[in-house]
Amino acid sequence: MLFILDRNLSFIIVLLMLLQACGGGTSPDLVDDTPPGEDTAPLKVAFVYVGPRGDAGWTYAHDKGRLHLESILNDKVKTTFIESVAEGADSERVINQLARSGNKLIFATSFGYMNPVLAVAKRYPDVIFEHATGYKRAANVGTYFDRAYEGRYLGGMVAGAMTKTNTLGYVASFPIPEVIRAINAFTLGAQSVNPKVKVKVVWVSTWYDPAREREAAETMIIQGADVITQHTDSAGPIAAADSNGVYAIGYNSDMSVYGESAHLTAVVHDWGPLYVEKTLAVINGTWFSEDVWPGLSSGVVGLSEMHTDVPDRVVDKVAEIKAAIIDGNIHPFMGPIYDQANELRVPANTVMTDEELLEFNWYVKGIEGNLP
Repeated sequence: MLFILDRNLSFIIVLLMLLQACGGGTSPDLVDDTPPGEDTAPLKVAFVYVGPRGDAGWTYAHDKGRLHLESILNDKVKTTFIESVAEGADSERVINQLARSGNKLIFATSFGYMNPVLAVAKRYPDVIFEHATGYKRAANVGTYFDRAYEGRYLGGMVAGAMTKTNTLGYVASFPIPEVIRAINAFTLGAQSVNPKVKVKVVWVSTWYDPAREREAAETMIIQGADVITQHTDSAGPIAAADSNGVYAIGYNSDMSVYGESAHLTAVVHDWGPLYVEKTLAVINGTWFSEDVWPGLSSGVVGLSEMHTDVPDRVVDKVAEIKAAIIDGNIHPFMGPIYDQANELRVPANTVMTDEELLEFNWYVKGIEGNLP
């Protein structure tokens, strides 16, 4: 009996060896015909938002970019997002969870996520992180923003041309260089067409609080501002302007639906093409850490459609200056530029460097009040 079992076992072993040599020992269903080095699984891409997607502003614009990414790359990517993530410790927990869940590319879309991103990036060196508006990078952390100040300058031109009181109002979030730079660019743009312009600023210490933003706008309207703009994320200031019969310049997206009579134009972001570019670089293995800061020429920043109340001469002038900025013949921060104390900060025919722009911590002449 033992002999028979051994003989049968020997036969089976020989048969298996023959099948393997002929390539017949593997089911066709189990054959992996993927070319070497090619991964057919979609890249998992995550987005972290500081506000709700329906804010009509910053987060809304970034989520439009995410949806554009999905529509262009289709089955090459699988995106996810988490909205209304507070800056600070809470964001580190969320970003860490996204990395742990297998996302290989994470876009963190608010300034206050900078240090949390760096902390998580150290724990997950095989994950790529892109941080919006930040300035700190690492081997697997890149930064990106657009030169929104170019659009702000143009928006200021519209406001300066349309004001009758020569008083503009600016609802501001936090006194960081990004926001200060935008206030200054808006002011200089307005003064380029109306040297009498003064700009009032109310700081609300939040990115998104519709009630507080609206209240700040109404405060400045009471003080004589007849064109309102903002560096916050809700349409509260637009609604306030519309209710009080004054004009407004929106931010992040076209907000005209929230105040059709008030909304002159908006400084808008189109993040979609940038998200496609960065994601393809990760997929193709060509991504590297860098700071990306495109301007009007890229289309990432621009102006929305003008209100019919804006005269053709103003529309044409804005188009002329936009073309000059793109060509490099004009820069929003070309001297002479004076600060509030009437001290010359930027000499004539001199342009502020990117390093100076990224560290902006003073107001230009014509802005009322002090920095917090």
